[in-house]
Amino acid sequence: MGADEAGKGPVIGSMFVAGVVIDEDRLFDLAALGVKDSKLLAPARREALAIRIEKIALDRYVLEVRPEVIDELRKIMSMNEIMVRSFSKVLENLSADRAILDAADVKAERFARRVKEVSKTSMEVVAEHRADRNHPVVAAASILAKVRRDLSVREIEKAVGREIGSGYPSDPATIRFLESWVGEHGDLPPVARQSWKTAERIKARFI
Repeated sequence: MGADEAGKGPVIGSMFVAGVVIDEDRLFDLAALGVKDSKLLAPARREALAIRIEKIALDRYVLEVRPEVIDELRKIMSMNEIMVRSFSKVLENLSADRAILDAADVKAERFARRVKEVSKTSMEVVAEHRADRNHPVVAAASILAKVRRDLSVREIEKAVGREIGSGYPSDPATIRFLESWVGEHGDLPPVARQSWKTAERIKARFI
């Protein structure tokens, strides 16, 4: 099994953590398809690969962690612990001999140990930095997570009726959207992560 996330850092929208279970004999098929770190693929290519991955996979699970959930959890735990719990939830919903995680902690071994403890899984659990570049099964998970994240961003844009950009604090389009929304409504949009410093700074300037 491979697991990875998309959307840990954005100020807008949900985070998605995906897990994909692949028979060891089919790992070559992933490589042959051109499966690699989702960040290295164009959106259309990711979407096409996601369909192929779902056909090859023995099982898959994608967890959505909504912005309001992230905000509530951050009141009682660190973002690192939120990542542990999110990856653990994915492991609880899948079964494999071995799970390879893209480490969401500066200490990969600690992340693997905590996920195994919280999920109470019998799987062997390992975590690596850049696992999505080194393991096709983790790259497959990164693609599923990213495709779901991209879809959710498009759904948000449709709901609010305007461009929101990528949702990341470094995106000028995202900042413009937040500033205009707060200026018009006197508060942050419900799709924003209220606890993010970027959101707090924008709100403070207008309110």
